[in-house]
Amino acid sequence: MAFRPLTARAPAVLLREARPLKAILGHAQRLAHLQRLLDSQLQPAAREHCHVAKWREGELSLVVTDGHWATRLRYQQKRLLRQLQMFDEFTGLTRIKFSVRPPVIQPRAAGHTMDLSTDAAATIQSTADGISDPSLRAALERLAAHAKAKS
Repeated sequence: MAFRPLTARAPAVLLREARPLKAILGHAQRLAHLQRLLDSQLQPAAREHCHVAKWREGELSLVVTDGHWATRLRYQQKRLLRQLQMFDEFTGLTRIKFSVRPPVIQPRAAGHTMDLSTDAAATIQSTADGISDPSLRAALERLAAHAKAKS
């Protein structure tokens, strides 16, 4: 019994024909459409901070980037609810729920980055000159060298 791999198909074909992928794509397209409708009713400054998370059983769940924007949008909730109810896609909308979820911050590159001014390096070096302990003196000199390498 030999393993025979399936022939590769184009991604566009998979998205049209494979049921699970087709359902995921359809759901993503519906959310994108709802997001465009929401954006049309939000102030321009709020658009990048508010995203549609879920629309189910009369409740629209929105994810907001921070508490400041969540508070501002809660003050406008009644107006936003009335305006969204005018769209056919939001018929039956009875409630808007706001959840605060800060954006995921990408991890920085590995390694430490030191921002040490030349004045601070000179102070550390002069402190190292007055230290009699050789290991502490060497550590302070290495620290002072970080600013010297930049300039």
